[in-house]
Amino acid sequence: MLLLTFLVLGAIAGILAGLLGIGGGLVLVAALAWLLPLYGLPKEAAMHAALASSMASIVLTAASSAFAHHRRGSVLWPTVAWMVPGVLVGGWLGSRFAIALDGEVLKWCVAIYCFLVGAQMAFSRARPGADADVVPHGAGITAAGGGIGAVSAVVGIGGGSMTVPLLVWLGVAPVRAVGTSSACGIFIGIAAAAGYALQAPPGALPEHAIGYVYLPAAIGVAIASVLSAPLGTRLAHAISGAALRRVFAGFMVLVGASLLLW
Repeated sequence: MLLLTFLVLGAIAGILAGLLGIGGGLVLVAALAWLLPLYGLPKEAAMHAALASSMASIVLTAASSAFAHHRRGSVLWPTVAWMVPGVLVGGWLGSRFAIALDGEVLKWCVAIYCFLVGAQMAFSRARPGADADVVPHGAGITAAGGGIGAVSAVVGIGGGSMTVPLLVWLGVAPVRAVGTSSACGIFIGIAAAAGYALQAPPGALPEHAIGYVYLPAAIGVAIASVLSAPLGTRLAHAISGAALRRVFAGFMVLVGASLLLW
């Protein structure tokens, strides 16, 4: 039953990864925060474990999504290369910061983040003249990657809710922004998950864990999400950019509201 629960969550996360470029992280954080205490994890560690396990699973989820987008030509690899150094440093430092926070504080961080990004996506518009030839690069993109990596580690996501709007604002077509975000999410997940695993206090979780990464959740979610991410990718290429933004906004609000009840 435990494994089945995580497989279902993984399937949902994978679809969201391909559709929105977010790795399904936010829905995983909310769901795991509710579920993990039911399986014996102390509630005071549940939010940290939810964030850490989400980040670990995002590595494979984002990789599956990025590969599917790459096959359709919607990953800007030069932009990814410029962002990777920043997201690696940011992901590591962000996880270190999150470990020092109380679980209740983390809950509010994630919930408020959801509402802010939901509002931003609901009311934003694509920059006029979005062009398939636009390839953002340079030190500014690397610096932005650092901030995106740090915030992503604190709220348990692959960075899509920041990377996608940034790239769209810079003139990248929405579907290519999603594909590029998925690729960046691989490296955010690696850095943040390593941080949660290696910087956690001794005995952070009672069993079946490395630091704050709860292995049954991370593995179960990753297996199912890898299989379902290509479906989300196909949906992303079939839905208009405006519709994607509306889906994204509604998703953020629902997840934020669920966390306020935790």
